[in-house]
Formats: sequence, structure tokens, C-alpha cells
Amino acid sequence: MTTPDTAPDAAYAAVDWGTSSFRLWLVGRDGGVIAERRSGEGMTTAARTGFAEVLQGHLDAVSAPADLPVLICGMAGAKQGWVEAGYLDTPAALADIPAAAVRIPGVTADIRILPGLAQRDAAAPDVMRGEETQLLGAADALGDGDHLVCMPGTHSKWVRLSGGKVAGFSTFMTGELFEAIAKNTILSHAIAEAGPVAGDNAAFRAAVTRMVANPALATSQIFSVRAGSLIAGLSPVDAKARLSGTLIGLEIAGALSLVAEGTPVALVVSGGLGALYKDALAAAGISPSVIDADAAVRTGLAAGARALWSL
Repeated sequence: MTTPDTAPDAAYAAVDWGTSSFRLWLVGRDGGVIAERRSGEGMTTAARTGFAEVLQGHLDAVSAPADLPVLICGMAGAKQGWVEAGYLDTPAALADIPAAAVRIPGVTADIRILPGLAQRDAAAPDVMRGEETQLLGAADALGDGDHLVCMPGTHSKWVRLSGGKVAGFSTFMTGELFEAIAKNTILSHAIAEAGPVAGDNAAFRAAVTRMVANPALATSQIFSVRAGSLIAGLSPVDAKARLSGTLIGLEIAGALSLVAEGTPVALVVSGGLGALYKDALAAAGISPSVIDADAAVRTGLAAGARALWSL
């Protein structure tokens, strides 16, 4: 966390406001980051303490000029957030996202929240909020053409891009399913006291490969974690790796089924989860381009600010 004594050259503030996290960057007229703030004051906390109060506290902490424009992405624009920013319907051009930003009423500063994206398909309805800004930031690195973009998380997003447009996307509840199965089924005994899963674990990579080749056997392979621990000497570490690889492999198989074979894959992620997914994709025979998620959201917010305020 950094703070300046004064910030006379600030052009705008960029905010990524998640469910449980808050990140603010004070950006100068040259596009450089003057100061940064991070906290646990996400939507859940701010809904109790006040969104305006949380934001102003961080702006004061970085000596932001009065009435500085602020561009926000993420859960602050959800129904339970500050002001509902709504959704752009897919197919949607990434360049159209900034113009759909919603301005916060009743404040003197120009504070806007970017919208999410909605897929209004009766057979596969889906929504995202926050990831659209990462996509906007990743667009330059990806270039034109067709791409499949993986954005891992508790609810992983796989986005189908074509010519700068989001043609469609799919959310996979892999992280949440892993937690539910690991803690609330008979598999909890098999993986008790196991540490974090490493992407180079042989059991993990083998499970990914099996699922990509034959996803219809997913529930059988999940039970094999239990059986393996009982009769095949599967250690807790390998049992946990096998469960993780099975679920991530199932996710990869599902995402690949929605695009043409050979479509380039990009991985937008930060931290240890990125290494795990990179290894999983390698086990599936895929070498993705990797884009840092933190950098992508800042770049996306910068693109939005330029479009809105001609900076």
C-alpha cells in the first residue's frame, strides 16, 4: 500500500470492488499509478458501512483531489451493491462496455460503475461482473481473431472472443464444487490433512488427462478417489490432487467442446491458481498465452477512463 503527500497530477481513480476485496489505483495524467490502496472492504462490508464512505476514506488516504473522476468495476454494480450497473447482452463488443457505465447519483464527483455481461440463452443463461473489465484490458494483448479465454476462480469463466466481441461465455463452479465435495462427502476422509495441490503432481495431471479424454465418467472418477484410498494406497495428498484434477479436467473438457479445435487459449489469472491451471492445460495438450489478471483489470479500467473522459 502506497500513499503520496499530494496528488496534483491525478487524472482519475480506478477501483476494482469485489465481494470481499477493494482495490484502488490513483492514476496520473501520464497513465502511471501514483498510489495504490487494498483492503478487505468488499461489497459485503461496504453494504453495511456505506459505499461512499469506504471510497472517500481511500481517496483521502491517497490525497486525491476533490471531485476526481472515479471508474469502478466489479460487485459495487451488483443488485446488492452501491448502484446496479446492469448487464450488456452478448454478443457484445468489448469497446461498448465503457459507454454503458452507470453514474452514481447524488454526488458531485463523476463516479461511474461499469456494467457486467449477460448471456440470455434459455439453455445456458450466464452472467459475469468484473471479468468483463479484465477482458477489456486483455484485448490488446490478444489481438483480433478467435480466442478462448480462461479466467479461473471459485466460479471460473471461459469466454469465447471473436473479432473483439464476446460471442458467449460459460461459468464453471469448479472451485465451489471442490470445496463442497472435499468437506461434505465421504471423500473428506480420503483427503484429510492434505496440503495445497501442486500442478506437477502426477495424480493431478493424470486425472486432468482422463477427464479431457472422457468427461462422461466424471462422477465415477470422483468416487475413485475414495476407492483408491481404501484399496490402492492412494495418499491424502494424491487423493486431493486426483479430485482437483478431475474437476478442473472436466471444466477444460466442457470449455473446449464449445469452440473449434485449435482455437488459441489465453489464461487470465494471478497467483498460485494460475500455475495450477497452466499445468492442467499442459496435461490437456494446450500451451496458453498467460495474461496477469491484476494488470488486465487496471488496463481495462484505463481503457474505460480514456473512453469516458477523453484522457
